[in-house]
Amino acid sequence: MMRDRAQVVGAVLAALVLGLLVVLDLMIPPDYAVLTALFGLVPLIACAVVPAWGTAGFAVVALAAAVASGVWNDTLWTPQHTVRVINVLLVGGMAVVIAAVRVHREHRFAEMSQIAQVAQRAILPALPARAGHVAIAALYQSAARGALVGGDLYDCYQSGDRVRLVVGDVRGKGITGVEQAARVIRAFRQSAARCSTLTEVAREMDDYLAGFFTAEEFVTALLVDVTRPGELRVVAAGHPSPRLLGPADASWLDLPHGLPLGLGLGVDGYAEASVAWHPGDRLLMFTDGLSEARNRAGEFFPVPSLGERLRSGPVDMVIGEVAAAVATYVPGGRLEDDLAVVLIEHLAEVSAPAR
Repeated sequence: MMRDRAQVVGAVLAALVLGLLVVLDLMIPPDYAVLTALFGLVPLIACAVVPAWGTAGFAVVALAAAVASGVWNDTLWTPQHTVRVINVLLVGGMAVVIAAVRVHREHRFAEMSQIAQVAQRAILPALPARAGHVAIAALYQSAARGALVGGDLYDCYQSGDRVRLVVGDVRGKGITGVEQAARVIRAFRQSAARCSTLTEVAREMDDYLAGFFTAEEFVTALLVDVTRPGELRVVAAGHPSPRLLGPADASWLDLPHGLPLGLGLGVDGYAEASVAWHPGDRLLMFTDGLSEARNRAGEFFPVPSLGERLRSGPVDMVIGEVAAAVATYVPGGRLEDDLAVVLIEHLAEVSAPAR
């Protein structure tokens, strides 16, 4: 739609310029100035946004006006007039070529953009709306203009006897961050399916990722096991603590913080915490794109202020309140860092995890 609007604006501008040049050429005495050569500007303006066939139309009209100018200037088919007409003809022809090349490149760019979007969506998995007794909603916003995903990530593993989630933030931007985020998700799926405890999951992920990460790369992560209806099991690997939202109150989870994953230090620095988990409770997990978002005064976003917004309504409906709140808080609604948010709720009724 924006491209169609640009084409209309470009066509109108080209037509106005042609009309203005013709009027001026009619008004100015030919012994003072002849503007015929400037008619070539019309297809040049059109070729910036108008397709090749439209540019050709403006080139033909400009050429016809150039020929006609010889009549009102009494210079028809004089050497000077012939040179001016040839100039308009050549410029118009080049404008058509430029428009054709531009349209071809736009089509190629649109194809590549569509492929890139599909690839990005494949990297970041869609979380199930429900896993066992847990309702799940997720939100992702990339700070990079035109990108769908970046270095932040989330995923959910569910089988007949386990439901586990991860939220993470890879150190790094751009394509490298996206590539490493995909590796983190792969490592999580492998380890979550095989390891009996979250500490084992963290250690195995750390060992696996160390083989791919450089000395300056790592990922902060929050691993959560919601398999048991009355208990949350959590491992924090250098990641911001989640916020537990009860029906009437809210609090930060006090977790032992381990080192980020991917360092490959081989330490037993990952500890699993157990938290009571009751029907109606909600857990807000996020990356630092939320907690470190700043307003014009440089103040961090107040995550606790989201409490009331995130309690009323199903999780898949209220998750959008996070994006709305952050967009209002940061200058111009532009994020400086990627944002990933996962909100889960303990439902009263329990259903078996999908296989």
